[in-house]
Amino acid sequence: MKSEGCFILGIESSCDDTSSAVLRDGILLSNVTASQAVHEAYGGVVPELASRAHQQNIVPVVDAALKQAGIEREQLSAIAFTRGPGLMGSLLVGVSFAKGLAASLGIPMIDVNHLHGHVLAHFIKEEQGAGGKVQENAMQESGKPLAPCSLPPVPQFPFLCLLVSGGNSQIILVKSYKEMEIIGQTIDDAAGEAIDKCSKVMGLGYPGGPIIDKLARQGNPDAFTFSKPNIPGYDYSFSGLKTSFLYKLRDWMKDDADFIEHHKEDLAASLEKTIVDILMKKLRLAAKDLKIKQVAVAGGVSANTGLRNAFHDYAKRYGWKVFIPRFSYTTDNAAMIAIAGYFKYLDKDFCPMSAPAYSRVAT
Repeated sequence: MKSEGCFILGIESSCDDTSSAVLRDGILLSNVTASQAVHEAYGGVVPELASRAHQQNIVPVVDAALKQAGIEREQLSAIAFTRGPGLMGSLLVGVSFAKGLAASLGIPMIDVNHLHGHVLAHFIKEEQGAGGKVQENAMQESGKPLAPCSLPPVPQFPFLCLLVSGGNSQIILVKSYKEMEIIGQTIDDAAGEAIDKCSKVMGLGYPGGPIIDKLARQGNPDAFTFSKPNIPGYDYSFSGLKTSFLYKLRDWMKDDADFIEHHKEDLAASLEKTIVDILMKKLRLAAKDLKIKQVAVAGGVSANTGLRNAFHDYAKRYGWKVFIPRFSYTTDNAAMIAIAGYFKYLDKDFCPMSAPAYSRVAT
């Protein structure tokens, strides 16, 4: 017999993070993620290794999420899972597990678009105790949920969301929880991909985002200039920047073989500034054309300090009301899948057991 309330289990396995979360009536009770350090040695995610790690992690991660939420699996109302886009091998682990668990419990399944999950991460509400952390046991002895603290503001529809990650750079017009329109996107490399590749060229390691961010805080963002694309409309391009960065390093290193080591902080700061300028210029254009003041950012690159600072700066300069996710919700996580699933659950928007995973969004 199910307890009072709607319990949604979220499962995320689109790339190299195995994550599971539990919501009760839209309030987050737990969010557990197992990351895969094995890919660092290869300078990028190895799909076969990722899928194998998901197989090892999925059961203990889901079990931990249920225990931290203080519920049994029989209390679940539905299972929300990432159906795509992502790495097919990784997705199949999460999709297959969700199907098996849903069938055994006789509860509906809810498929979630991974990118929509990132956008809707802004609507995650936490059940909090001392220290503002999601509690390991979110239920009181009475079985009733703890009262949530004052909740952060959420974007009002319609709003613009800049979704930036290792695989995506998009400007999304968000009209409702289920109606989103991509009005601009990269035509080649994504912003996060460009950062990782430039970091690799500098010999700094993988993933490059956190490394570049840390170095950039100590450097001069105006020390060097790199190519900026001239792409019409709201679309992005980062391949030219990456090539410009590579060629300039090559030329500078002809005169100083240790140029990177001598200037790595300034290189990181200048690279970050160039990418942030490219991202914000198009976002500003879209906001101006559409006359929208509610602007959000999401995805792994939204953890970047320079980009976050730029959002605050644009809020002051252009009167935007900006929404920046907590660091824990910038990377791939199941809380964002669970909240997206919760909204679909309210609409009774379920998916059949036959629904396959998909690696790319159909165009």
